[in-house]
Amino acid sequence: MYQKSTLPNGIRVVTEAIPYVKSATVGVWVGTGSRNEEDHNHGISHFIEHLMFKGTANRSAKDIAETVDAVGGQLNAFTAKEYTCYYIKVLDNHLDLALDILSDMMLASRYAPEDITREREVVLEEVHMYEDSPDELVHDFYLDDVWPGHPLGRNILGSTEAIGRFDRGLVCEYYGNFYTPDNIVIAAAGNLTHAKVEELAARFFGRLSGSKRPVKAKPPVLTPVRRVHARDSEQVHFCLGAGSVPQDSADIYVAHVLNNILGGGISSRLFQSIREERGLAYSIYSYLSNYSDCGLFTIYAGTRPANLDQVVELVLQGVEELKNGGLADAELSKTKEQLKGNLLLGLESSSSRMSRLGKMEITMGRYTTLDEVVAKIEKVSRADLQRMMDEIFVADKLSFAALGPVKDGLLPKGLRA
Repeated sequence: MYQKSTLPNGIRVVTEAIPYVKSATVGVWVGTGSRNEEDHNHGISHFIEHLMFKGTANRSAKDIAETVDAVGGQLNAFTAKEYTCYYIKVLDNHLDLALDILSDMMLASRYAPEDITREREVVLEEVHMYEDSPDELVHDFYLDDVWPGHPLGRNILGSTEAIGRFDRGLVCEYYGNFYTPDNIVIAAAGNLTHAKVEELAARFFGRLSGSKRPVKAKPPVLTPVRRVHARDSEQVHFCLGAGSVPQDSADIYVAHVLNNILGGGISSRLFQSIREERGLAYSIYSYLSNYSDCGLFTIYAGTRPANLDQVVELVLQGVEELKNGGLADAELSKTKEQLKGNLLLGLESSSSRMSRLGKMEITMGRYTTLDEVVAKIEKVSRADLQRMMDEIFVADKLSFAALGPVKDGLLPKGLRA
């Protein structure tokens, strides 16, 4: 049910028809995020995302909100490191309205100076709120430590210094450089036809012109570091990890299986060992960060300062046990079934299907069917997992960042050697 076409101006349109639902979700994906920013405009991708909701030449911000609410729709957006997405979910008979609203926001936003001034304060409050959340902030410290000086190592919200300088000129310059037809994907899923979406996309977005500014993206150089950042809080939050594979790697599903076994859910090894068996942490998990040319495998936990040494030791022990052949065939089969179940159950809505379509097209330029994904998960072997663990879980390649009430620079006992 997947189809793809390209409008005369270069915008790609991808759709998936789901005839048994009554909804349709449309997303406009732009191939830019915080990775494309420089020091002087750090955070502007996220800032523009905010401004898109502040009114257009045709509708006020209130008009946009009331028009979407009047049909029971859901309008939202998000900014990532390498892309930005604006999307609406509506009943299928309001598909034309969804494209109309999105195009109005993206092609006719005012970027009024008074809106920029007001939204600057809103985003600064968002930054300060984020800085009051050490369980989230530690991930930024970790990225900044392992990818120093690289845009992927910086947070998406931006720096207070750069945000304070944002004006209409900077906003329009960045928009003109990256919000171009050759850098945009319109993805739609639900009770729709490709021909209808293509016709609406051409009607509402066909006048957009221009070409993306050439960008020479360099992959970050991983710098294995171990650092403790002292801060007053009730818990110590830490990230422990190593380099992993990029988004388009043939080993991406090996990485997903490995992540699921170690810390990908409540039955994972680390969750069971550290939370369920010993009660040493409320939150402990692992996750993958996969980008176009690099990746990270990260383990996170939050615990009381008195338990830090023990929790870090148990994490290292859990990794070592798995690496040294402690994986049974039954456990591998179970985690594959879990991954397949999570994938298929997570795609039972038009919004999740749209998100999958758009992300694949904007990051890789191609579509992978569910059958292909399931086959690749099934193909992962113990030998594949062993090879990946031997490559990434090497003592001198592990990085560590902690944030909390501990002596600045004092590493947990298991990492001092």
